[in-house]
Amino acid sequence: MAAAQALGHTVRPLLADLTDKPALAAEVHHAVPDAVVHLAGISFVGHVDEAAFYAVNVVGTTNLLGSLAKLPHPPKKVLLASSANVYGNCDASPINEAQAAAPVNHYAMSKLAMEGMARTYTDRLPIVITRPFNYTGTGHDPNFVIPKLVDHFAKRAPRIALGNLHVEREFNDVHMVCAAYLHLLNVGEPGHTYNVCSGQPHTLQSVIEELTRLTQHDMQVEVNSAFVRANELHRLCGDPGKLHRLLAQHGVTLKPPSLHAMLGEMLAAAT
Repeated sequence: MAAAQALGHTVRPLLADLTDKPALAAEVHHAVPDAVVHLAGISFVGHVDEAAFYAVNVVGTTNLLGSLAKLPHPPKKVLLASSANVYGNCDASPINEAQAAAPVNHYAMSKLAMEGMARTYTDRLPIVITRPFNYTGTGHDPNFVIPKLVDHFAKRAPRIALGNLHVEREFNDVHMVCAAYLHLLNVGEPGHTYNVCSGQPHTLQSVIEELTRLTQHDMQVEVNSAFVRANELHRLCGDPGKLHRLLAQHGVTLKPPSLHAMLGEMLAAAT
Protein backbone atom coordinates (compact mmCIF):
# COMPACT_ATOMS: atom_id res chain seq x y z
CA MET A 1 0.00 0.00 0.00
CA ALA A 2 2.77 2.44 0.96
CA ALA A 3 4.60 1.87 -2.33
CA ALA A 4 1.42 2.59 -4.33
CA GLN A 5 0.65 5.70 -2.32
CA ALA A 6 4.20 6.97 -2.81
CA LEU A 7 3.54 6.91 -6.56
CA GLY A 8 0.39 8.99 -6.13
CA HIS A 9 -2.21 6.22 -6.17
CA THR A 10 -5.22 6.37 -3.88
CA VAL A 11 -5.46 2.90 -2.37
CA ARG A 12 -8.74 1.45 -1.20
CA PRO A 13 -8.51 -1.93 0.54
CA LEU A 14 -11.32 -4.35 -0.20
CA LEU A 15 -13.13 -5.11 3.05
CA ALA A 16 -15.73 -7.65 1.90
CA ASP A 17 -15.10 -11.38 2.23
CA LEU A 18 -14.37 -12.85 -1.21
CA THR A 19 -16.82 -15.66 -0.52
CA ASP A 20 -19.65 -13.20 0.31
CA LYS A 21 -20.77 -12.54 -3.25
CA PRO A 22 -23.49 -9.90 -2.56
CA ALA A 23 -21.30 -7.88 -0.16
CA LEU A 24 -18.37 -8.10 -2.55
CA ALA A 25 -20.47 -6.94 -5.50
CA ALA A 26 -21.87 -4.01 -3.53
CA GLU A 27 -18.40 -2.83 -2.46
CA VAL A 28 -16.96 -3.12 -5.95
CA HIS A 29 -19.94 -1.24 -7.42
CA HIS A 30 -19.43 1.55 -4.88
CA ALA A 31 -15.66 1.78 -5.35
CA VAL A 32 -15.54 1.70 -9.18
CA PRO A 33 -11.75 1.12 -9.16
CA ASP A 34 -9.44 2.37 -11.90
CA ALA A 35 -7.17 -0.63 -11.33
CA VAL A 36 -7.22 -3.74 -9.16
CA VAL A 37 -4.39 -5.68 -7.53
CA HIS A 38 -5.83 -8.94 -6.26
CA LEU A 39 -3.59 -10.33 -3.50
CA ALA A 40 -6.26 -11.79 -1.22
CA GLY A 41 -6.45 -15.53 -0.66
CA ILE A 42 -5.12 -18.41 1.40
CA SER A 43 -1.36 -18.50 0.83
CA PHE A 44 -0.08 -20.83 3.57
CA VAL A 45 0.62 -24.16 1.85
CA GLY A 46 0.10 -26.04 5.12
CA HIS A 47 -3.41 -24.65 5.71
CA VAL A 48 -5.45 -27.41 7.34
CA ASP A 49 -8.72 -26.89 5.42
CA GLU A 50 -8.00 -28.10 1.90
CA ALA A 51 -11.46 -27.17 0.61
CA ALA A 52 -10.88 -23.57 1.68
CA PHE A 53 -8.13 -23.18 -0.93
CA TYR A 54 -10.73 -23.62 -3.67
CA ALA A 55 -13.54 -21.75 -1.92
CA VAL A 56 -11.37 -18.65 -1.48
CA ASN A 57 -8.70 -18.75 -4.19
CA VAL A 58 -10.93 -19.97 -7.03
CA VAL A 59 -14.57 -19.21 -6.20
CA GLY A 60 -13.67 -16.03 -4.33
CA THR A 61 -11.67 -14.76 -7.29
CA THR A 62 -14.54 -15.68 -9.60
CA ASN A 63 -16.83 -13.54 -7.46
CA LEU A 64 -14.40 -10.62 -7.68
CA LEU A 65 -13.93 -10.82 -11.45
CA GLY A 66 -17.66 -11.25 -11.98
CA SER A 67 -18.33 -8.07 -10.00
CA LEU A 68 -15.65 -6.13 -11.89
CA ALA A 69 -16.98 -7.30 -15.25
CA LYS A 70 -20.41 -5.86 -14.42
CA LEU A 71 -19.12 -2.33 -13.80
CA PRO A 72 -20.21 0.27 -16.40
CA HIS A 73 -16.52 1.19 -16.80
CA PRO A 74 -14.22 -1.79 -16.12
CA PRO A 75 -10.78 -1.18 -14.53
CA LYS A 76 -7.89 -0.27 -16.82
CA LYS A 77 -5.91 -3.22 -15.43
CA VAL A 78 -6.59 -6.19 -13.13
CA LEU A 79 -3.50 -7.85 -11.69
CA LEU A 80 -3.97 -11.33 -10.21
CA ALA A 81 -1.32 -12.85 -7.97
CA SER A 82 -1.00 -16.56 -8.68
CA SER A 83 2.07 -18.48 -7.47
CA ALA A 84 5.27 -20.10 -8.72
CA ASN A 85 4.10 -23.18 -6.85
CA VAL A 86 2.00 -24.05 -9.91
CA TYR A 87 5.21 -25.27 -11.61
CA GLY A 88 5.69 -28.06 -9.06
CA ASN A 89 8.84 -30.18 -9.19
CA CYS A 90 10.38 -29.96 -12.64
CA ASP A 91 13.79 -30.51 -14.21
CA ALA A 92 13.98 -27.00 -15.64
CA SER A 93 15.83 -24.39 -13.60
CA PRO A 94 15.47 -21.48 -13.77
CA ILE A 95 11.83 -21.86 -14.78
CA ASN A 96 10.23 -19.62 -17.39
CA GLU A 97 6.55 -19.06 -18.09
CA ALA A 98 6.49 -21.64 -20.91
CA GLN A 99 7.11 -24.46 -18.43
CA ALA A 100 4.06 -26.72 -18.10
CA ALA A 101 2.35 -26.44 -14.72
CA ALA A 102 2.50 -29.50 -12.48
CA PRO A 103 1.10 -28.58 -9.05
CA VAL A 104 1.76 -31.01 -6.20
CA ASN A 105 -0.45 -29.60 -3.45
CA HIS A 106 -3.90 -28.08 -3.03
CA TYR A 107 -2.58 -24.54 -2.69
CA ALA A 108 -0.81 -24.74 -6.04
CA MET A 109 -3.73 -26.53 -7.68
CA SER A 110 -6.14 -23.83 -6.49
CA LYS A 111 -3.89 -21.14 -7.96
CA LEU A 112 -3.66 -22.94 -11.30
CA ALA A 113 -7.45 -23.35 -11.32
CA MET A 114 -7.77 -19.64 -10.56
CA GLU A 115 -5.57 -18.83 -13.57
CA GLY A 116 -7.69 -20.98 -15.87
CA MET A 117 -10.91 -19.48 -14.57
CA ALA A 118 -9.55 -15.93 -14.94
CA ARG A 119 -8.85 -16.50 -18.62
CA THR A 120 -12.59 -16.84 -19.20
CA TYR A 121 -12.84 -13.13 -18.31
CA THR A 122 -10.11 -11.83 -20.64
CA ASP A 123 -12.69 -10.73 -23.21
CA ARG A 124 -14.18 -8.39 -20.61
CA LEU A 125 -11.30 -7.46 -18.30
CA PRO A 126 -7.63 -6.51 -18.96
CA ILE A 127 -6.14 -9.24 -16.76
CA VAL A 128 -2.43 -9.69 -16.04
CA ILE A 129 -1.37 -12.78 -14.08
CA THR A 130 1.76 -12.87 -11.95
CA ARG A 131 3.56 -15.91 -10.60
CA PRO A 132 5.61 -14.63 -7.69
CA PHE A 133 8.36 -16.85 -6.33
CA ASN A 134 8.97 -16.93 -2.57
CA TYR A 135 9.30 -13.51 -1.01
CA THR A 136 9.39 -12.09 2.49
CA GLY A 137 10.09 -8.93 4.46
CA THR A 138 9.25 -6.93 7.56
CA GLY A 139 5.75 -7.69 8.81
CA HIS A 140 5.54 -11.14 7.21
CA ASP A 141 3.43 -13.65 9.18
CA PRO A 142 5.64 -15.79 11.48
CA ASN A 143 3.84 -18.90 10.21
CA PHE A 144 6.25 -18.61 7.27
CA VAL A 145 9.78 -19.89 7.65
CA ILE A 146 11.92 -16.76 7.11
CA PRO A 147 10.09 -14.50 9.60
CA LYS A 148 10.04 -17.45 12.01
CA LEU A 149 13.82 -17.72 11.72
CA VAL A 150 14.32 -13.98 12.06
CA ASP A 151 12.14 -13.87 15.17
CA HIS A 152 14.09 -16.69 16.82
CA PHE A 153 17.46 -15.12 16.02
CA ALA A 154 16.30 -11.67 17.16
CA LYS A 155 15.22 -13.16 20.49
CA ARG A 156 18.45 -15.19 20.65
CA ALA A 157 16.40 -18.34 21.19
CA PRO A 158 18.46 -21.43 22.04
CA ARG A 159 16.80 -23.68 19.45
CA ILE A 160 14.30 -23.86 16.61
CA ALA A 161 12.39 -26.71 14.93
CA LEU A 162 12.25 -26.66 11.11
CA GLY A 163 11.57 -28.99 8.20
CA ASN A 164 13.90 -29.74 5.29
CA LEU A 165 16.94 -27.45 5.48
CA HIS A 166 18.15 -28.21 1.97
CA VAL A 167 15.22 -27.01 -0.12
CA GLU A 168 16.18 -24.15 -2.45
CA ARG A 169 13.98 -21.12 -2.80
CA GLU A 170 14.18 -17.55 -3.93
CA PHE A 171 13.71 -15.54 -0.77
CA ASN A 172 13.07 -12.23 -2.48
CA ASP A 173 12.44 -8.90 -0.84
CA VAL A 174 8.80 -7.81 -0.74
CA HIS A 175 9.81 -4.31 -1.89
CA MET A 176 10.99 -5.75 -5.20
CA VAL A 177 7.75 -7.67 -5.62
CA CYS A 178 5.66 -4.56 -4.91
CA ALA A 179 7.68 -2.57 -7.45
CA ALA A 180 7.13 -5.28 -10.08
CA TYR A 181 3.37 -5.30 -9.45
CA LEU A 182 3.10 -1.52 -9.74
CA HIS A 183 5.07 -1.49 -12.99
CA LEU A 184 2.87 -4.28 -14.37
CA LEU A 185 -0.21 -2.22 -13.53
CA ASN A 186 1.14 0.37 -15.94
CA VAL A 187 2.75 -1.67 -18.71
CA GLY A 188 1.77 -5.32 -18.21
CA GLU A 189 0.18 -6.79 -21.32
CA PRO A 190 -3.36 -8.11 -20.72
CA GLY A 191 -3.64 -11.85 -21.23
CA HIS A 192 0.01 -12.43 -20.30
CA THR A 193 1.57 -14.21 -17.34
CA TYR A 194 4.78 -12.97 -15.73
CA ASN A 195 7.17 -14.60 -13.29
CA VAL A 196 8.05 -12.19 -10.49
CA CYS A 197 11.42 -13.41 -9.33
CA SER A 198 15.15 -12.72 -9.18
CA GLY A 199 16.61 -16.04 -10.35
CA GLN A 200 18.70 -16.12 -7.14
CA PRO A 201 17.83 -19.18 -5.01
CA HIS A 202 19.14 -19.95 -1.52
CA THR A 203 18.95 -23.04 0.64
CA LEU A 204 17.33 -22.67 4.03
CA GLN A 205 20.67 -23.71 5.50
CA SER A 206 22.36 -20.73 3.85
CA VAL A 207 19.73 -18.38 5.31
CA ILE A 208 20.47 -19.77 8.77
CA GLU A 209 24.19 -19.23 8.22
CA GLU A 210 23.59 -15.61 7.13
CA LEU A 211 21.44 -14.91 10.20
CA THR A 212 24.13 -16.46 12.38
CA ARG A 213 26.71 -14.06 10.89
CA LEU A 214 24.42 -11.07 11.28
CA THR A 215 23.55 -11.77 14.92
CA GLN A 216 26.68 -13.60 16.09
CA HIS A 217 24.27 -16.07 17.67
CA ASP A 218 24.52 -19.83 17.25
CA MET A 219 21.16 -21.53 17.50
CA GLN A 220 20.50 -25.25 17.63
CA VAL A 221 18.40 -26.28 14.65
CA GLU A 222 16.25 -29.38 15.01
CA VAL A 223 14.66 -31.04 11.98
CA ASN A 224 11.09 -31.99 12.89
CA SER A 225 9.60 -34.60 10.57
CA ALA A 226 6.15 -33.06 11.16
CA PHE A 227 7.34 -29.96 9.26
CA VAL A 228 8.60 -31.95 6.26
CA ARG A 229 5.90 -31.94 3.58
CA ALA A 230 5.24 -35.13 1.65
CA ASN A 231 5.14 -33.24 -1.66
CA GLU A 232 7.95 -30.80 -0.91
CA LEU A 233 9.25 -28.73 -3.83
CA HIS A 234 13.00 -29.33 -3.81
CA ARG A 235 14.11 -26.32 -5.85
CA LEU A 236 12.11 -23.33 -7.04
CA CYS A 237 14.07 -20.81 -9.07
CA GLY A 238 12.49 -18.55 -11.66
CA ASP A 239 13.59 -16.94 -14.89
CA PRO A 240 12.69 -13.21 -14.73
CA GLY A 241 13.59 -12.62 -18.38
CA LYS A 242 10.08 -11.93 -19.67
CA LEU A 243 9.38 -9.37 -16.95
CA HIS A 244 12.79 -7.71 -17.35
CA ARG A 245 12.42 -7.45 -21.12
CA LEU A 246 9.02 -5.81 -20.78
CA LEU A 247 10.24 -3.31 -18.20
CA ALA A 248 13.41 -2.55 -20.18
CA GLN A 249 11.21 -1.41 -23.09
CA HIS A 250 9.91 1.28 -20.72
CA GLY A 251 13.29 2.21 -19.23
CA VAL A 252 12.76 0.35 -15.95
CA THR A 253 15.20 -1.97 -14.18
CA LEU A 254 14.34 -4.04 -11.10
CA LYS A 255 17.18 -4.28 -8.59
CA PRO A 256 16.38 -6.84 -5.90
CA PRO A 257 18.06 -6.20 -2.53
CA SER A 258 20.60 -8.79 -1.39
CA LEU A 259 19.68 -11.52 1.10
CA HIS A 260 22.06 -9.87 3.57
CA ALA A 261 20.32 -6.50 3.31
CA MET A 262 16.82 -7.94 3.52
CA LEU A 263 17.55 -10.09 6.57
CA GLY A 264 19.31 -7.14 8.23
CA GLU A 265 16.21 -5.00 7.77
CA MET A 266 13.97 -7.72 9.17
CA LEU A 267 16.23 -8.23 12.18
CA ALA A 268 16.29 -4.48 12.89
CA ALA A 269 12.48 -4.40 12.87
CA ALA A 270 12.25 -7.44 15.13
CA THR A 271 14.56 -6.10 17.86
